[in-house]
Amino acid sequence: MKRILLRLAAITLFAVALGAPSFSRAAETNAPAAGEKPGPNRFYGPITALNTNAMTFTVGDQTFRIKDESQITKDNKPAKLTDAVVGEPARGTYTKTADGKLDVTKVRFGKGGGNKAGGKNGGGKKKTEAPAAAGTP
Repeated sequence: MKRILLRLAAITLFAVALGAPSFSRAAETNAPAAGEKPGPNRFYGPITALNTNAMTFTVGDQTFRIKDESQITKDNKPAKLTDAVVGEPARGTYTKTADGKLDVTKVRFGKGGGNKAGGKNGGGKKKTEAPAAAGTP
């Protein structure tokens, strides 16, 4: 009787050990593909094509779709796709759909505002000349 119980226990452990890798593989299928990170991805570059009928614009070799929930700005003001101009810079974030389309979450057209830190002038303090020392011509 002891032999039968030991064999049964050994067979059960062996079966569990063989089944364990399949559980870990199932969890890996939901992970992002290599080179992709979860959440929105960023883009930046000049607009090379614009299609207001299809609600798309192209930056480099990527075509982005404007959706109803997309946030669009130009010169720090709300804008529409029709406000964009081929050749001007566009920057923003997008998500990739299951069928490979690139849906814009946020986009800003035109040059960045110079009133923010890191803008056109670097956002640093203005340099001032040191006051002249007393008695210096």
